[in-house]
Amino acid sequence: MKALIRGFWVVAYREFLRLFHQPARLVSSFATPLLFFGLFGAGFNRLVGQMAPGVDFVTFMYPGILAMTVIMPAVFAGMSVVWDREFGFLREVLVAPLSRTGIVLGKIGGGAAIATVEGLMLLVLAPAVGVHVRLLHFLVLVPLLLLLSGSLAAFGVLIGTRLKTQEAFQTVMALLIFPLIFLSGIFFPVAAVPTWLGIMAKANPVTYGVDAIRHVLLGAAASETTGRFAIGLTVLGHAIGPLEEAGMLIVLGALLVAGAARAFAHGD
Repeated sequence: MKALIRGFWVVAYREFLRLFHQPARLVSSFATPLLFFGLFGAGFNRLVGQMAPGVDFVTFMYPGILAMTVIMPAVFAGMSVVWDREFGFLREVLVAPLSRTGIVLGKIGGGAAIATVEGLMLLVLAPAVGVHVRLLHFLVLVPLLLLLSGSLAAFGVLIGTRLKTQEAFQTVMALLIFPLIFLSGIFFPVAAVPTWLGIMAKANPVTYGVDAIRHVLLGAAASETTGRFAIGLTVLGHAIGPLEEAGMLIVLGALLVAGAARAFAHGD
């Protein structure tokens, strides 16, 4: 247990140090979500109008953009595994007196913590889009973002343990991350799409993280169904609440962490 905790702390701390020594990485992690927010918000807000009473398109999209800010750095936590392998640092870590499970948990925990901090920083934009974040919202958002980012960081590390080069990792992630983003309900209400697209969206685990964040930030409006589009997620006729969605993220995260730890333990 001592070796596990030491491995977790050393690797997670190193992930934060790498972030602070790469300011361009920090800036770029915000650039893509804000670019989508600006383009989609400016282009579709007047066209789409009210999603539900008191919720326009920009307000509806904001929780999704916050989730998107978390998704990008969390998934790319696996890049550090590939980078360390390419430059020989991973071999040095593996021969150190550290638990392999602690090492992979440190990678996941460091990536999840960084992604969560970056997501919380986006809350400064909330008043500008009509979203009022109270202390209770903040206290609920932190564990939700940690669950979402932890699951995705574990997914990234799982992929990273199977790939040998940064180019291969970037190619695979580019293929996977855009379906995860565009099928998660960030830019459209899942209840308003064709049946086949709704099935694909509901099969996407990120959808439940986005919907849980939307429930928290939009409050009562998130369950309002009298507007043009229903805001919220319904599975088999049952309206899913944030607690159920958090439970799904816990189960998914546990499975992905276990898979990443197993793959890492049997890797090189």
